[in-house]
Amino acid sequence: MNLTAVLKRMPCEVKPRFLVLYGSQKGQAQSIAEGITEEAEEHGLVAELSCLNQNEKYNLEKENAPVVFIVSTTGDGEPPDNTLQFVKHIKKKTLSTDHYKHLCYALLALGDTNYANFCNCGKTIERRLQELGAKQFYATGYADDGVGLEVVLDPWIEGLWKAIKGALSKMASDRTGQFKGEVGDSAKEAPDSSVPDVQLNLLSLTDHQNCESAGASVESDSKFASAASSSVSATQTAVSDLKPTSPAGSPRLASQPGGIASVSTSAPETQTGGAGVHHVALAASLTCSMPPLSESSLNVPTLPPPYLDVSLQEVDGEVREDITAQSNKEALHEVPISRAAQLTRGDSVKTALLLEMDISAYPMMTYQPGDSFDVVCPNRTSEVEDLLHRLGLQDQRKHCVHISLRKDTKKKGAQVPSHIPQNISLLYLLTWCLEIRSVPKKAFLRVLVEYTRDSVQKRRLQELCSKQGAADYNLYVRDQSLSFLELLAAFPSCSPPLHLLIEHLPKLQPRPYSAASSCLRHPGKLHFVFNVVELPACTGRPAGRRGLCTGWLFDLINPVLVFPGKAESSSSPALPKIHMSLRPNCFFRAPSDPSVPFIMVGPGTGVAPFIGFLQQREKERQENPEAVFGETWLFFGCRHRDRDYLFREELEGFVSSSTLSHLKVCFSRDDQEEEAEEAAAPAGRARYVQHNLLRNSPQITNILLKQNGRLYVCGDAKNMAKDVNDTLIEMIKTELQVDQLEAMKALAGLREEKRYLQDIWG
Repeated sequence: MNLTAVLKRMPCEVKPRFLVLYGSQKGQAQSIAEGITEEAEEHGLVAELSCLNQNEKYNLEKENAPVVFIVSTTGDGEPPDNTLQFVKHIKKKTLSTDHYKHLCYALLALGDTNYANFCNCGKTIERRLQELGAKQFYATGYADDGVGLEVVLDPWIEGLWKAIKGALSKMASDRTGQFKGEVGDSAKEAPDSSVPDVQLNLLSLTDHQNCESAGASVESDSKFASAASSSVSATQTAVSDLKPTSPAGSPRLASQPGGIASVSTSAPETQTGGAGVHHVALAASLTCSMPPLSESSLNVPTLPPPYLDVSLQEVDGEVREDITAQSNKEALHEVPISRAAQLTRGDSVKTALLLEMDISAYPMMTYQPGDSFDVVCPNRTSEVEDLLHRLGLQDQRKHCVHISLRKDTKKKGAQVPSHIPQNISLLYLLTWCLEIRSVPKKAFLRVLVEYTRDSVQKRRLQELCSKQGAADYNLYVRDQSLSFLELLAAFPSCSPPLHLLIEHLPKLQPRPYSAASSCLRHPGKLHFVFNVVELPACTGRPAGRRGLCTGWLFDLINPVLVFPGKAESSSSPALPKIHMSLRPNCFFRAPSDPSVPFIMVGPGTGVAPFIGFLQQREKERQENPEAVFGETWLFFGCRHRDRDYLFREELEGFVSSSTLSHLKVCFSRDDQEEEAEEAAAPAGRARYVQHNLLRNSPQITNILLKQNGRLYVCGDAKNMAKDVNDTLIEMIKTELQVDQLEAMKALAGLREEKRYLQDIWG
């Protein structure tokens, strides 16, 4: 009798168990882990869910059941905050090589190929587990948020259940002595525990010939590759071709293996005009699909169980609401803005602003150049008002929100969200606690289906959350950064209750910014620079909008903003205050040894931390004139010399004082002005920072490879940072006369030595 048959005959209390451990920074990995835990019951299994920092709830040293890790990566390849201690523990050199020889694990790593150190936390944990003797029972999945997590996530979870049952079967056999050998030999001894043949982008991960013919690179142990490494489009994910079997109207949902429900429905009937002519959509959009999707049966996620009871209670007087109740009161400070200036000029494409904060009243806010800090911002008032009206709760905005767990919830490990304080008003909840601009995930869309009255809109939401509609979801929701509120506007018959928003909307996160000053130059002050983010109009966004925090800051400081070339007013209005907290960065700092040379690459607002570096260096040179200081290089770029050359006077002043040894600038749109330079440069005109790096390749590689120097990169992750990284590889190849692999290894070595550091964002 196979294990599945045995599981079905087992009473509930003796279902086989496995452990699910997650490490999550913004809730994504946690949500996936919770989904796996809930789905386990459908497969006759019991999953025990814990966060990696909940040491009291699990003990890997004695664990004898399969363990599934779901971990994300944050920052510059760092573990999430709730995973730091676990990683620190398993990295202890005192642990023996057989410390985890009893452990049987699978791992799903989340990352984003737009950033360096893709899935680094997951890779670090996996490497260390194997060094300590743990055995892998299922291929590791590397899900890429850069192209859509579901491309790897969905097939990985689909194949997980067979692998877990195989591992349980093998472990049970080992314990009873029926079979011998380690779990690592299970591919030979127990077919059920081998890596399942999962289709990913029409490539079977166990079919190496097919992978090679498609140009995909798959490791020998058949690990799930990131979709970004495959030449096959993410829109080609293999799906079952089921035929519609039910009449038009309400769809029929049937439970399917793998926690997926099959929706069988015919395409909604089109409207007819007076002449009986059918009006058909000419193009797909957020709210309308085209064949074959509009005529397909759908595989949609299992409906997430509700787990919160939410009530609104009228109270006498005002509800006391303190923003510091959400955060560490000792770390969060309300700091006044002492100056605000626009750095860009004329009709620059981007608007760059500089804010000077007066931190003199907060001696604990001592920072170093390279550090960053969080700004706590609210949701826009107009958007909160729109949401209140949409929920029909505009008259209860001042009511107190009471949240508790449902007694009958089927959600495993359900908890009241910790980021929502007690005794707050509904208005405060929607303004300061929930990210109402977050892009709704597919699980949320699945729930919204249940609260949508119109059959055409209901069907479209089903399509967007289905496997078959993955391409449409990416195109119209994910890639457009479509917010929950914008989605509601596009589907007017959808009326979700308040508890769903609290269950599915993430915490409103503070926004990080780099310090653009040094305390030595500006005692009691902190500068930071940012571009006002502009999101363009799209099919679900009739009008463009500004970024949440940058738009809020712009509105806040607009009355006191100083423009280029204009003197500051002596009768400025009262300056506003903002809540902020320091985020020390122990690595992204200038060398402590002043004789060490370093290179800075920071186009646009990416130059911000390097202004702090150079202000600090200038003061150090003045205070220690006899000291030996290493070379400093800065590579800066922007569109136009006369519009967005940020900190021009200050940078040229650093060169004059010898604080900055080499300033290399480029202007990507000043074609006519650069004709003379282009003619004089046989290597071609330097349009972007990587071009100037290449021009100075011998000096740069000498500093990095022979002088033990450092390289710092700050700015855009999706384009600039990637291009700089690729250019560095080419430079090392040329200067060392080595192949691509050796050059990549050399660059990786610089990363490991913390001599190639990045502060980048998407």
